[in-house]
Amino acid sequence: MRLVKHPVLCNYYVTYRCNAKCAFCDIWEKPSPYITPEDVASNLRDLKRLGVSVIDFTGGEPLLHRQLPEFLGLARDMGFITTVTTNGLLYPKNAEKLRGKVDMLHFSLDSADRDTHDLGRGVACYDFVLESIRVAKELGERPDILFTVFRKNLADLEAVYRDITQPNGLVLILNPAFEYGDVETGEQLTPEELDYLSAFGKRKGVYLNEAFIELRRDGGNHIAAPVCRAASTTLVISPSNELVLPCYHLGEQKFPIEGKLFDLYNAPETQRLAALEGRLPACEGCTINCYMQPSFAVETSKYFWQALPSTLKYNWEKGTWKRLIGVA
Repeated sequence: MRLVKHPVLCNYYVTYRCNAKCAFCDIWEKPSPYITPEDVASNLRDLKRLGVSVIDFTGGEPLLHRQLPEFLGLARDMGFITTVTTNGLLYPKNAEKLRGKVDMLHFSLDSADRDTHDLGRGVACYDFVLESIRVAKELGERPDILFTVFRKNLADLEAVYRDITQPNGLVLILNPAFEYGDVETGEQLTPEELDYLSAFGKRKGVYLNEAFIELRRDGGNHIAAPVCRAASTTLVISPSNELVLPCYHLGEQKFPIEGKLFDLYNAPETQRLAALEGRLPACEGCTINCYMQPSFAVETSKYFWQALPSTLKYNWEKGTWKRLIGVA
């Protein structure tokens, strides 16, 4: 049963440019413009009309956009919940400008070992993550550590939890790696490793959407009975001010927004493509977390019930539940 019939999330790509070269991502290879303040203001108004509650200003590396603090401030003033994920390279020098404007601030960290983390990210950013933690805490911010889990770094979880997140009072978010397009991790977690990850996710100060684990056990999305609701729950806006459907990772079609996002999203052609969410050939076996997270939240299914406890746990920890229901 569908509980929420309108989109709840916008993945707003401020640029595809990135100052890292992660081995498990190809976005940094793309040429890209930057979003403009005029487009942001117009699109945020329409996103509010469409019922969206969360704006993820993403990239690339979102902090490469010098006007990101302005965009975050505008979104917060309009009542949106805001989220930003960064590799930490630019956070220390921009922290004061971002202060109080990001509800869910994530620092990417994939190992407690400097060389291992930096090798995976393609740049020396480990020390910047630790500095970002220090600076954020001094400013009264409550960042999270986003740990992208591969088979090769599964054993590093314990040290990150013991030496970094727990001593600093941070939430450790477990992000199981996924494959898409030509980007292959080549390391699907085994059933035993999924069991280990599931158990780890039950620890204090750790967030893991248990439905991510179950989806992998089930072989991902199946086009004959899709669980993905990417296009109906999530709007993807490109740095060129295009609506991308059915999701960024497939990007089957791109529609110029031209100041008419509300009408464009509701147009017959757009809705026809959105109706194919989870049903296209490339959707078979998909486990992309950023689309499954909202998909599991809008309709009752076994994944809804598996996702619910961890989702409530995280939102209670961060205090975002108050803003979701309009009491703060």
